[in-house]
Amino acid sequence: MYSSDNNNLHNVEIEAHQILNLIESLGDDKLTAFFKQMDYTEEEKILYLYKRLYLTPEYDKDGKLLPVSETDQLDAVNTDGDAIQYIKNPSEDVQLAAVKEDGFAIDYIMNKGIIPSEDVQVAAVNNKDYVIRYIKNPSEKVQLAAVNKDGNAIYYIIQKGIIPSEDVQLAAVNKDGTAIDYIIRNGIIPSEDVQLAAVNENGNAIDYIMNKGIIPSEDVQLAAVNKDGYVIHYIIEKGIIPSEDVQWAAVNNYVLAIYQIENPSEKVKQLAREKGFKNV
Repeated sequence: MYSSDNNNLHNVEIEAHQILNLIESLGDDKLTAFFKQMDYTEEEKILYLYKRLYLTPEYDKDGKLLPVSETDQLDAVNTDGDAIQYIKNPSEDVQLAAVKEDGFAIDYIMNKGIIPSEDVQVAAVNNKDYVIRYIKNPSEKVQLAAVNKDGNAIYYIIQKGIIPSEDVQLAAVNKDGTAIDYIIRNGIIPSEDVQLAAVNENGNAIDYIMNKGIIPSEDVQLAAVNKDGYVIHYIIEKGIIPSEDVQWAAVNNYVLAIYQIENPSEKVKQLAREKGFKNV
């Protein structure tokens, strides 16, 4: 794979994943032997690491090259979280710094066979919610962090075969009401509280609720049309005859909703007239 003619490692273009694969597959003793065979000294290996972390090499008073310190590792990952891929056994502090700079760094951590702590996982999804897909068994705390960042992150949770708790569902739809679509399409029937939270965030969420045959309660219908009167269209389209209260709320929010109602009551008509529609 490498030529012994290239006996100055830090001046050779070597793909990072090749070095990492060697470290993980050969182990320290075999790796040392490998580099010795290829005329790569310990100093050259350390110089390579310095280069990949964009650090200035440091030497002791006798001119001996020093290993990359944790302080230097932290400096590197604080600048570029991806730099953690070049560190064999990063401490938790280094892991935290890396994922705070770039949540995707958690993938590099786990590829090393490291199971990151819950704190590291939370920090990663706080940076990039979608990296929860790389975490094998995210705790509820990690799930909540992800959906609080972006409600649609619940998709990645459900894709893992996890049925998110009601608290996680609520957090997701409070962030983005349309996230209820991911919940319902995967066979999970959201509670009325979850439905209410979804339509309170986005009235259009009622369409996703009804698309799977769920008949929303009058409270859910009211909350939806209070958020967006136009959505009474979705309710009527599904063959539901909205109550007078729902009709009134829809017209009060969006007067043109009167045209969606087949036989509005006199009370609803009067409201439309008060809002400038005389011919109803």
